[in-house]
Amino acid sequence: MQAFFAALQQIRMECLEQPDPRPHTDPELSALLAYYADHFVLPLPAGHRFPMEKYRRLRDGLATCYPDVRLAEAPRATDAALTLVHDRAYVEAVADGTLAPALLREIGFPWSKAMAERARYSVGATLAACTAAHAEGIAANLAGGTHHAEAGKGGGFCVFNDVAVAARVLQAQAQRDAPLQVAIVDLDVHQGNGTAQIFRSDPSVFTLSLHGEHNFPFRKASSDLDVALPDGCGDDPYLAALDQALEAMAQRFSAEFVLYLAGADPHEGDRLGRLKLTFEGLAERDRRVFEWAWQRRIPLVVTMAGGYGREIDTTLQVQMNTFGAALACHRQWQNQTR
Repeated sequence: MQAFFAALQQIRMECLEQPDPRPHTDPELSALLAYYADHFVLPLPAGHRFPMEKYRRLRDGLATCYPDVRLAEAPRATDAALTLVHDRAYVEAVADGTLAPALLREIGFPWSKAMAERARYSVGATLAACTAAHAEGIAANLAGGTHHAEAGKGGGFCVFNDVAVAARVLQAQAQRDAPLQVAIVDLDVHQGNGTAQIFRSDPSVFTLSLHGEHNFPFRKASSDLDVALPDGCGDDPYLAALDQALEAMAQRFSAEFVLYLAGADPHEGDRLGRLKLTFEGLAERDRRVFEWAWQRRIPLVVTMAGGYGREIDTTLQVQMNTFGAALACHRQWQNQTR
């Protein structure tokens, strides 16, 4: 492990193919920065259950309702960034369309150039948000949270693991003797098995997952802290479990950066969720995570992760509420620096 982090210290590369579009030194630019990559639309077959439309509609909703969210096109993550986590052969196979059929079935998408580029830009969105959060306390990716992807394969609609790549890039760019301590708080209804596998023997990254006990993936990995919830779990027991988990993490780990997966799929109207959280319960979930990080002055990036509402408007409302809570946290950071 020491040799690995010593190698990280030698990395001097540009992880994004385009510069961050926002100069973070400008004090007049005080809006919450959120990156999108919805211009890459996957050509999915009719009836496919992945809600591709939600990404564009979320951006449109934010542009209409939240003028204090500054929307920016995501930059493209480089091979140098992706291969900090993923096997080079896998990255190349995604790029050139030579993934084995079994691997494509596990991902759940047919290969296309748009699929390969969308995956890369979605990672770039999280990386750029990390740069913004370092400067301003909190930033967002309108997609991301692709936590089922492992080092050598994808799964569950996840091609590359954006939060795992972001953790490694943050550590590489810290350029110090001890690795940056990164906490990954995964509140998607499905366990972040890929993230847990990637960091299973790494004490510098803490993986916390609250998820449905009987939901996908049916063969779970071991996170640093797993909280498995029963079908039908509602607001009060969920929030109590979250409070206990955050406190337990604080006792065991001194986080310096938080990557937060704010899945919409614990909502009671989700087709795949099996939990029973309300809009109000999920908004309170987000507020508690943001407040936990704010109280400790830990920069945070939030990604949207999963959401498969029976009505797409349900997923969008959960995500809009997440941005409402993120804006409140952003104002706290801004008021501190004025």
